[in-house]
Amino acid sequence: MTKEKIGVVLLNMGGPDSLDAIQPFLYNLFSDHDIIQIPKPIQKPVAFLISRLRAKKTKKYYEIMGGKSPQKEQTLQQAQKLQEILGEDYKVVVAMRYWHPFTEEALNQLFQEKIKKIILLPLYPHYSRTTTGSSFNEFDRKVKRYIKPGKFAILSTLRGTKEPYHYFSDIPIVKINCYFDNPLYIKAMVENIKENLPEDYKDYYFLFTAHSLPEKIILDGDPYKKQTETTVKLIMEHFPNVKHSLAYQSKVGPVKWLEPFTDQEIERLIKEGYKKLIVIPVSFVSEHSETLYELDYLYGNIAKELGAESFIRIPTLKTHPMFIETLKELVIKNS
Repeated sequence: MTKEKIGVVLLNMGGPDSLDAIQPFLYNLFSDHDIIQIPKPIQKPVAFLISRLRAKKTKKYYEIMGGKSPQKEQTLQQAQKLQEILGEDYKVVVAMRYWHPFTEEALNQLFQEKIKKIILLPLYPHYSRTTTGSSFNEFDRKVKRYIKPGKFAILSTLRGTKEPYHYFSDIPIVKINCYFDNPLYIKAMVENIKENLPEDYKDYYFLFTAHSLPEKIILDGDPYKKQTETTVKLIMEHFPNVKHSLAYQSKVGPVKWLEPFTDQEIERLIKEGYKKLIVIPVSFVSEHSETLYELDYLYGNIAKELGAESFIRIPTLKTHPMFIETLKELVIKNS
């Protein structure tokens, strides 16, 4: 008899895996009503226009990064490490929101096993309706075709052949909203920072940076900003007497976004005499354009031009053992 397993779906944004993927990736992003709330009847045409215009500009970012985003590979590596540490009682898959592997691809893979429970585990430590919320909504839309009355069904999708899949009418689905203050997550962040610090790190200014959001989303009750601030506070308890601040990056569009912006904060700090900066991405757990292009290339060059003596960017967690342990704990706790 086939053993029942608990399915674990790692949720992430995704990124272009080639230069040709940039435009469709952006189209999927700007088509998401959870992020950009323009009238639905015109959203897709507007998304098509924006993606065509932005793809030309964005292409150079990815050329500098080597022709693609590494987020897919790094997320799959995180899934592999988590699978290894969880063992055969679990099936771990990856569902990206805007590029392959999409949620439906993850579900096709997941339901090749006999699944008794599903745990949705976002790779966004901080909750926002624009990230975790959007991924949850997409999962809810796609999973409906898989969970049907009756214990067994036949699905003719993969490779055009008929293969047996196991379906249940009442599989429990657990959604992990956030883990911004989880002690193991904070420990992972602290260890990762310490592992990449110079010996004289107390002479540096710690600049935390997170992806910005439109202020209206926060005013509507989104907890992202408060959760991010809490994470920074908990991390800095391990670095007493080190000066720090939090800024936001990656603004898109004309509306007011969370400030201060990271590039403006870098300029302010250097002009005020802080010539040694350690930049810490706090809302990202893998590398992509916001870290490799925006932080390393764009802001790194800005800092150099402004006279920074040292500009150190802490790498994202990726498969840091303590981060994988954090994910394991979250899964076990919700199994």
